[in-house]
Amino acid sequence: MTTATTTRARLPLDPAQAGAGLDRDLITVTTRGPTVFVDGQGSWLTDTDGKRHLDLVQGWAVNSLGHSPTVVAQALARQSGRLLNAGPAFHNQPMLDLAARLVGLSCFDRVWFGSTGAEVNEAAVKLARRWGQRQRGGAHEVISFDGAFHGRTLAMMSACGKPGWDRVFAPMPTGFAKARYNDIGSVERAITPASVAVMIELVQGEGGVNLADPGFVRELRALTAERQLLLIADEVQTGIGRCGRSFAHELFDIEPDVMTLAKGIGGGVPLAALLCKERFNCFAPGDQGGTFGGNPLMAAVGLAVVDTVCQDGFLAQVRQRAGHLARGLQSIVRDHGLVAERGAGLLRALVLPTDTAHLVVAAAQALSPVGLLLNAPRPHLLRLMPALTITDDEIDQALHLLRRALRAGMG
Repeated sequence: MTTATTTRARLPLDPAQAGAGLDRDLITVTTRGPTVFVDGQGSWLTDTDGKRHLDLVQGWAVNSLGHSPTVVAQALARQSGRLLNAGPAFHNQPMLDLAARLVGLSCFDRVWFGSTGAEVNEAAVKLARRWGQRQRGGAHEVISFDGAFHGRTLAMMSACGKPGWDRVFAPMPTGFAKARYNDIGSVERAITPASVAVMIELVQGEGGVNLADPGFVRELRALTAERQLLLIADEVQTGIGRCGRSFAHELFDIEPDVMTLAKGIGGGVPLAALLCKERFNCFAPGDQGGTFGGNPLMAAVGLAVVDTVCQDGFLAQVRQRAGHLARGLQSIVRDHGLVAERGAGLLRALVLPTDTAHLVVAAAQALSPVGLLLNAPRPHLLRLMPALTITDDEIDQALHLLRRALRAGMG
């Protein structure tokens, strides 16, 4: 007896057709407009109509070197002809090389590689709990902060500080307490005998580009050390040059016990890393793993990106461009009656006086003949995450387009 498989005939979809038709084969997880992008170079994306867009989103701070950088293309081509994936049970040279490079750059001693920020953040929680089992009599609770965003796995949704996220897919994982950002007293009150770690974004990206106060961070480091709690720095969005230093915690002159990286470390490809100090290297074989973790193709790209970004000259250039962008945004705040500009390095935000950010985003993309891509993580806030290689001329052009978008979107 044979079983026939029926394949539905589908007509080719015209990319020029707007709306839901483009998503007919995709599970609905977000709302996308009708634009289809087909090419990207540096700070620019081109759609199917040939329209160019100056991209200040860059895959949500993923494309640290912009779209289609030569160094990434060369690393992919070179490594893809040699070895794609030896498997997680074996060593491969790019993985070893990237781990050594990160250890040499940082205050950490050990590295585990994953593919996404949520994956390595969850691995950080697992590492803390394993350490708590072995060194703290079973302590397991992780303290995180209001406004925090750590990913979309079930456990990381419980860790996030977005209202209601700890109930969306109930029953949710437990063992997460919340404190108030920049309030050391609230952290002290959240600590119990079950506490094992504090997890913090030193700059909250999804929360609205909220910066931790340097004094609070120093107090937090002292408190966690005193109470024998791990300090986990979620640098998924801020690491690898985004804030003008190799890692954002360098801006605060502290050393975390554990750090997570993703987004910019891959320069556009899926790569993430969990780093820890030697005394917290407590996983047993089998505690953590993943089919694609540390595969040589992604590791080779990561090494090329890190070698490019984490140099004094490159980072100095990021800081210079960040200053140029910040000054331009401050001028826009004054001229357009906005509330504030804030940020660190090339992760910046504009605070609007009304909940019109989505209208400004739409107006910016609709500009002609050149569009501008922005992000609105909050109804009253615009987030800018340009390529670390954006030029001063491109910043000036972006500021000009942003002024036009504000006039169109805010009225």
